[in-house]
Amino acid sequence: MSLKLNPIKSFKLELDGEGDAAFTGGEVVSGQVVLELCRDTKVHSMKVQGRGVATAHWLENRGMNSVYNDYTSRFTYFRKRQHLIRDNGDVTVLPAGRHEFPFSFQLPEETLVTSFEGKHGSIRYWIKVKLHRPWATVKKIKKEFTVIEPIDINTPALLAPQAGTKDKMARTWYRNFGQVSVTAKIDRKGYTPGEVIPVFAEFDNSTSRSIVPKAYITQTQTFIARGTMKQKRAVVATLSGDVVGARCRETWHGRAIKIPPVGPSILQCRIIKVEYMLKVCVDVPGTSKLFLELPLVIGTIPLHPFGSRTSSVSSQYSVNLEWLRLAIPEQPEPPPEYSSVVAEGEAEQCGNNNAAASQPAEDLSGILERPLMAFVQEFRFRPPPVYSEVDPNPQPFHMRPRCMTC
Repeated sequence: MSLKLNPIKSFKLELDGEGDAAFTGGEVVSGQVVLELCRDTKVHSMKVQGRGVATAHWLENRGMNSVYNDYTSRFTYFRKRQHLIRDNGDVTVLPAGRHEFPFSFQLPEETLVTSFEGKHGSIRYWIKVKLHRPWATVKKIKKEFTVIEPIDINTPALLAPQAGTKDKMARTWYRNFGQVSVTAKIDRKGYTPGEVIPVFAEFDNSTSRSIVPKAYITQTQTFIARGTMKQKRAVVATLSGDVVGARCRETWHGRAIKIPPVGPSILQCRIIKVEYMLKVCVDVPGTSKLFLELPLVIGTIPLHPFGSRTSSVSSQYSVNLEWLRLAIPEQPEPPPEYSSVVAEGEAEQCGNNNAAASQPAEDLSGILERPLMAFVQEFRFRPPPVYSEVDPNPQPFHMRPRCMTC
């Protein structure tokens, strides 16, 4: 008795466009199912499904026993189905050879959340094809595709400067060593990967010990299920400053920290969030670290170089620079090299996260510490004299008019 060979020579799912193409809400995902047969084959049905699902899942052990609490939540963004070969009760005979079955799905018009893979959850979009044959197992094939939620940083909310001030008293038991204060500002809230953030800050050390200021960008992944949150934190970029001696003051005239290639912020998903923060910190002697947090949003649409709104960014973050008492630097200050992880507590949480790998340092010496537009704006406060046909202060005739270039 001879064994029957598998009649299916090839069963593939091909999407139109480039392999790394990304989609947004309202776009059409199209492709074809390619089926190659060695001989005539009976088929009941073949259907293609498109789905987008966010899933959060983790286990927690409560107590000394081995009982784990399961935390799971799911949210479906879209679900569509299309029949390529409809099951009408009779079998369909496909002849030997190559067969192509085109399909297309339109993604929902509302904004879809960016694709994401995390330790305790994911946001995935995929196309799945099922082939049903008589007296045979169901043949399945699946292919994922990427969705990017457009985040335009050229909006008033994301172009607004971010600033803050914090202080803390350094003490041991009943003895006070003095106060440490931190004031920091960045020009806007929204950035895109690869951009450099100039950090303007002032560190006032009134203690009797030296301190070292630092800044770093953190990523916080939040997973929500059954009313409980699970968070995963990672440091994605760091910046170390110079030592500030006792009762001294240090000023950052736009120290540069570069955003590595990270995923965009996810703020609209019900069960998964990805948020970024710029933290400026100082290790205060005798007490816990002093943290000043400035929120960041990592977008997908970069800053427009010439726009009615964006052209005023430089003036926005130069108008109130007096409170930082910053001076125009004579030479651009080269940024320091990036290190791995700064804070001890953060390092323990981020040790096993591959996304927290530090990026190699780049030569940023050509980047000015403050935009030229910031200094031009100072002339706005000196209005020109009122125009008049008659000179109110005429010069005597015996005096030679002075040359304008002298």
